Amino acid sequence: MSKNFIEAIKERRSIYAISKESPISDEKIVEIVEDVVKHVPSAFNSQTTRTVVLLGEHHDKLWDITMEALRKIVPEKDFGSTEEKINSFKAGYGTVLFFEDFAVVESLQKQFELYKDNFPVWALQTSGMMQFSVWTAFATEGIGGSLQHYTELIDAEVKKEFNIPESWKMLAQMPFGKIVKGAGEKAFNPIEDRVKVLR
Repeated sequence: MSKNFIEAIKERRSIYAISKESPISDEKIVEIVEDVVKHVPSAFNSQTTRTVVLLGEHHDKLWDITMEALRKIVPEKDFGSTEEKINSFKAGYGTVLFFEDFAVVESLQKQFELYKDNFPVWALQTSGMMQFSVWTAFATEGIGGSLQHYTELIDAEVKKEFNIPESWKMLAQMPFGKIVKGAGEKAFNPIEDRVKVLR
């Protein structure tokens, strides 16, 4: 990878205009996800994160499921913008689904009673690092993506459709593909309000 870490972080943005193409092979996409899942840290080395990479018709099916779930709860007169948004995700090349295996979390809670309240929190922290790392690694390869959270709305149907274990809790969906249009300018709050340095 020719870019340094900070440059890669700066390049990672929410990209919504994506196409059904990829600048890298399916094998490379899977390699990135596998490397991130293997090497991102987790509390007690618990390795609770699970991912599912959806390509081709499986990617399309996910967003069909999401569209139908939203159709049941969004008023028809307001559905146009919702349909447009979901179609923009479906227009991508693939989707990464992010899960945490709460069977592992619950097992750790029993093993380490003193920390039992922390393990669900630590699992969420691990998932956040995982999502960010996949997103950033994709950006370094010219892949655009965004992070979506239709979780509770589609969780049961997704588990049924893709044969996902019941103990896996879905936390996010990341549609990705070739960048059609980059992100706009990003506004930042003053950094001195966000970073305190004591010397």
